[in-house]
Amino acid sequence: MRKELGGMFCLLLTALIWGLAFVAQVQGMDSVSPLFFNATRFTLGAASLIPILLLTVRRKHAPASDSGGSSRGSRNSRNSTTVSATWKRTLLIGGICGLVLFTASTMQQYGVLWGREAGRAGFITALYIVIVPLLAWVFLRRRVTVVTILSVIIAVIGFYLLCITDGFGSVSGADLILFSCAVLFAAHILIIDMFGSSVDPIWLSFCQFVTSAVLSWVGAAFDGSIDWAGAAAGWMPIVYAGIGSVGIAYTLQVVGQQWVPPTQASLIMSLESLFSALGGAVILGEVMTARSYWGCALIFIGTLLAQMPVSLPKRLLERKADRSGKSL
Repeated sequence: MRKELGGMFCLLLTALIWGLAFVAQVQGMDSVSPLFFNATRFTLGAASLIPILLLTVRRKHAPASDSGGSSRGSRNSRNSTTVSATWKRTLLIGGICGLVLFTASTMQQYGVLWGREAGRAGFITALYIVIVPLLAWVFLRRRVTVVTILSVIIAVIGFYLLCITDGFGSVSGADLILFSCAVLFAAHILIIDMFGSSVDPIWLSFCQFVTSAVLSWVGAAFDGSIDWAGAAAGWMPIVYAGIGSVGIAYTLQVVGQQWVPPTQASLIMSLESLFSALGGAVILGEVMTARSYWGCALIFIGTLLAQMPVSLPKRLLERKADRSGKSL
């Protein structure tokens, strides 16, 4: 019980760090370009994982008793072949995830730059939780439940209230980019779900962060937006988004999910959107209309429903039947 409470605290802190990262992203756009921001961010994020990776490697190569003699050579040969195949698989999957992450993060950063609202960006991005089961149904033929359909409907109504204030012409380019970014984040989750279990999660994260960093550096160099003076002026949001949001929050997520069931973990981490709105209001002084707040509330409810276990409605019906049977 104590470990589970500790895990829940780690995940709650993860959601808080990720939510406030939207504030850092808005502040970072005052000093640097989106591509340069992500280049420095993912570089710091990848660097922050190096101590964990070194510790993991040290544990794997810890000396162990070995009584084998003649079979040692063949065993070492098999191990080297396995390690080579694992590295190739990790680099391939990490590269694909990094490419999708780079595209999604770049679009998100441009959406934040043009929208300049941390809370709004957080709730629109949170739609990825609702989009995941839809993409899984379309491309992987996974079953969609009634609860999932209901969550999508509620989230779409919330998106309408938040973004479409005066007809469909009122939808801004920033809103559409953030929505597209949510679709890409959903695809990113499905790719990791399909292929990530075959590789080490920390190495996978490191590879995708390095890939995202390299692509961001190339993009920043191509559009001439590398600005070290701007980075020095906006170093606090860059460091927070890099080390805090990527390095620390990822580590807390890994630790927390070891002790908390997946459903509870996803529910806690979905508070990210709520924290982004609170951070935007308290730190940036953002104020939404009543209609926008209703939209945020419905998106939040939709994301919670989307994470409901498939078996929960059946369990509730069974409990209701048991109670009615006992009353008779």
